[in-house]
Amino acid sequence: MTNGDSSSPRPLADDLAELGPDDRARPGDGAFLPAAQAWGGPLGRHAVVGRQPRITPLRVILLFAVILCAFGFFSKAACLETSHPEDGSAPGLMWDGRQYYKACYADPIPLWGIEGLSQGAFPYKFSWTEGDPGAEQVRYMEYPVISGLWQYGSAQVALAWDHLDRSGILPGPIDVIKYFLILVVTMTIFWLVAVWATYYSAGRRPWDTLFMAASPLVVFQVFTNFDAMAVAAASVALLLWAKKMPRWAGFAIGVGVAMKLYPLFLFGALLVVAIRARKFVDIAWAACVAAITWSAINLPIALLFPAGWREFFRLNSDRPANPESMYAVIQSLTSWDGFDPAGAVPETLNTVSLVLFALGCVAVLAIGLTAPKSPRIAQLAFLIVAFFLLTNKVWSPQYSLWLVPLAVLAIPRARILLPWMIFDALLWIAHMSYFAGTDAKGLNPEWFGMLVIIRNLLVVAVCAAIIFEIYRPARDRVRRWHADLPGADPLLGTLAPEPDAPASVRASFDLASDVGAAPRAGRPRLPQRVRAAAGASAPAASAAEPTDTSDDKESDSR
Repeated sequence: MTNGDSSSPRPLADDLAELGPDDRARPGDGAFLPAAQAWGGPLGRHAVVGRQPRITPLRVILLFAVILCAFGFFSKAACLETSHPEDGSAPGLMWDGRQYYKACYADPIPLWGIEGLSQGAFPYKFSWTEGDPGAEQVRYMEYPVISGLWQYGSAQVALAWDHLDRSGILPGPIDVIKYFLILVVTMTIFWLVAVWATYYSAGRRPWDTLFMAASPLVVFQVFTNFDAMAVAAASVALLLWAKKMPRWAGFAIGVGVAMKLYPLFLFGALLVVAIRARKFVDIAWAACVAAITWSAINLPIALLFPAGWREFFRLNSDRPANPESMYAVIQSLTSWDGFDPAGAVPETLNTVSLVLFALGCVAVLAIGLTAPKSPRIAQLAFLIVAFFLLTNKVWSPQYSLWLVPLAVLAIPRARILLPWMIFDALLWIAHMSYFAGTDAKGLNPEWFGMLVIIRNLLVVAVCAAIIFEIYRPARDRVRRWHADLPGADPLLGTLAPEPDAPASVRASFDLASDVGAAPRAGRPRLPQRVRAAAGASAPAASAAEPTDTSDDKESDSR
């Protein structure tokens, strides 16, 4: 259901005969074959697919995303219960430890009061002090500019709603819940944008996006923080690059870096492919646009409120390793005291984590340049982001959302992705139990550390599977479905080699000899079955038209 030179679904045809059984998008093929068999098997040869103007694959996938976001809101609902004091005092949230033993904690709720949002204060200008007497520290908004301003805008809407509530015009809950509900709606929209962009980036395998829309990580993490914004920006950037709009892709990356740092890592994946393609102009333009965009967003805040603007960078430099990092896990399981003295700025830890991440990037570069064929962009991007999380001193639980769209595009295999996604999602419950403390019968550091190690090993297993498919491109199901595209990569965009490129470059992206076409149904076509049933006269006719089978190819459902 795609054009030969495009990765987007083509318009509905007037004649159903134009869409043969081999051209139809079949949700029963591939990773979801076991689920399709449980519901009666994959679609039949004569099933009418792609003719429904309203219930389209994209709308079905977005519906799943909305349902999972609804479950995500229900998972936080226990923390929104309000007290009703009889002494005339104002009602408030009943945070009596339930945020831990009911695993409903969300960062926006405490930040409403801490960062002055409840007072209508402007981020990066408002400050507060924290710490023991004599060692107080001045604090500011700790988020990048767009994330901070989005919180401020949402707070202003919540305060306006609260004013209407007090006037009896538009009733609602207490102010902090109003604020959280507004963020729930906006983060849901950002997540839907990310799913939409990933759907079109998946090319001829749109149903793989169900891995993202129905990921259990969404339930616990989509409303824990504001990372859905950066995921949306990174996903849109990949789609824009795939549509051969590198400057707009750079703009999206620049906006994403002003939300979170990780969209910047997409340039690493693009650079590796650009080296193999020997095409650097477009990636240079994209990097320039990204730098200009990020600077234009940050410069006003940096000039007006320099101390507040630097808080994000200061905090990332001064904060110690968090419990989910491998450094804290090693400390909890051994007698090691860490690289730096307790309470000191972790300068050595910062250096070690940076060096390890740099070595991971060098490893990705080596993999990308030594692979027999140019790796796909999504494969390289997943490896880079995964190495960053594995080597960084901070792996907040919501950071796992960064990997979801990249995993869907890199290796859409249920047996590889679902164990990691399910375990990483359930790790949130262990995380909250750990923060409750052993006095409240919470998880001790040793058990929590071992669970973190298992999660890290599952992520490493995904990386190993991706590396295996990079060196064995015939095993890559995404390549098989896009074998006629340059590099068999729907995200390649302007990095596809030109016809007059050197033979070595074209050979690096030509997978015709390594990857067959997309798997087809093994059942012969109807005319062939008729000829086969005709008896003795059938062999000659059958020899004139070969049977289209996939016996010599790896089944896409394996």
